[in-house]
Amino acid sequence: MYPMSQSAYDRTITVFSPDGRLFQVEYAREAVKTGSTSIGIICADGIVMAAHKRIASPLVVGDSHEKIFQVDSHIAAASSGLVADARKLVDFARLTAQRHRLLYDEPMQADAIAKDVGDHIQFFTQYAGVRPYGVSLLIAGVNSEPRLFETDPSGALFEYKATAIGAGKKAVDEMLEKEYKDGMTMDDGVAFCVKALRKVVEQKLSPKIVDIAKIPLKTRKVELLTQQEVSKFIGEK
Repeated sequence: MYPMSQSAYDRTITVFSPDGRLFQVEYAREAVKTGSTSIGIICADGIVMAAHKRIASPLVVGDSHEKIFQVDSHIAAASSGLVADARKLVDFARLTAQRHRLLYDEPMQADAIAKDVGDHIQFFTQYAGVRPYGVSLLIAGVNSEPRLFETDPSGALFEYKATAIGAGKKAVDEMLEKEYKDGMTMDDGVAFCVKALRKVVEQKLSPKIVDIAKIPLKTRKVELLTQQEVSKFIGEK
């Protein structure tokens, strides 16, 4: 019996290569690395998220291209990778959160939603006839305290104080390791996000290509900033 060629491992999700790799999952990770940058930071008074939107034409309506989604009243998600895949995962997370509310009459814990999303992603790495999700999500929520999670196309789940996903992840993570402080306010967090995006985004920042969201610890409600509010932080009209 002849050994399988390299291409055989490339074309199936259910077969490990001889060195223990699932190539389709690794390719999905590469799709995330080419996506635009999203950042999440836990602050003393809540959580902030910021995301860069790649808009190829000035004719595109910026609000039609979402990078930060509201999952529940107290939970938001930012994406990097295939936007269509992100929408599918966000819809799954929203449905999960609403089922929990109907069943238990209380908001779902952020870590529980993140785990359910991770389990759903993992399902698509072990059955023939499907492909992995080519997207990573930052899932942020405030129940009793702020929590921030990152999903991986393999289904792995990681919790962070602050992190980034997408093309600028390495540069932003290096900045966070040097500048992140536990006592940062949300305004400090937004200012850092804008500073980081300016470093990793080649084009000039404008309200049309930046999404920013806050989840204050006091209200535990997701606040998606308007373009007018974003302009105040990036100094553009």
